[in-house]
Amino acid sequence: MKHILTLIVIIIVLGGVYYFIARNEGDEVSDTDDQAVMVDGDTLPVTVYPISHATMVLDWNGYTLYTDPVGGADAFAGRATPDLILLTDIHGDHLDEETLGAVVLQETTIVAPQAVVDELSEPFASRITVLLNDETIEVDGLRITAIPMYNVPESDDVRHTKGRGNGYVVERDGYRVYIAGDTGDTPEMRALTDIDLAFVPMNLPYTMSVEAAADAVLDFAPSVVYPYHYRGQDGLSDISRFYELVTEGNPAITVRLADWYSE
Repeated sequence: MKHILTLIVIIIVLGGVYYFIARNEGDEVSDTDDQAVMVDGDTLPVTVYPISHATMVLDWNGYTLYTDPVGGADAFAGRATPDLILLTDIHGDHLDEETLGAVVLQETTIVAPQAVVDELSEPFASRITVLLNDETIEVDGLRITAIPMYNVPESDDVRHTKGRGNGYVVERDGYRVYIAGDTGDTPEMRALTDIDLAFVPMNLPYTMSVEAAADAVLDFAPSVVYPYHYRGQDGLSDISRFYELVTEGNPAITVRLADWYSE
């Protein structure tokens, strides 16, 4: 019995040592509730709160941004109310009018493509700022550019056709965040430059493979990247493989793994 207790203590101690090393060397351990983005020990201006799939809350030095809010009010319990909401596409894992009704305030700005507006009833439809692919607007000191998101190769019967949905690059004080949305491995994504923080999907057949996502990330080389939107028809994609491919291909890119599917 004494030997068993000693073994348990050793296992606990070793586990704690591993966690400490992983947190300090950029390994795959991550807090899923509150993630201050860090590079080389410096805390950057955005804190990431994963909610589910494509839904997240970004705290940008006190300015609160929601992406594709779904899951009802309970999913956002304890989070600050949104100053800005970015909607990417019309599908139910990105657009839920009931959740919008629960989280939107009178002063909240909502930005979306026209296809999303066409799906919404009043009062939402008339209060949305429409942004088309490649257009840019200024909101509350943020510069927001709509990046085309679509399946590759293109065809009329793919799930995401070019021109319907938006990815976004959001810039504030020179810090640039890319939220990819439901996209394949597009030339527009690979052509991005100076991205500080990126969120990239990987779930066939809806977006792209882990390998394609990693290759694209190595091409546009964000400082920090999160795999998100990684649940597909066969379960969760292998984000550990994504981590390996990116970090082996370019150790300067920090890959952050978070749990977007804790339910």
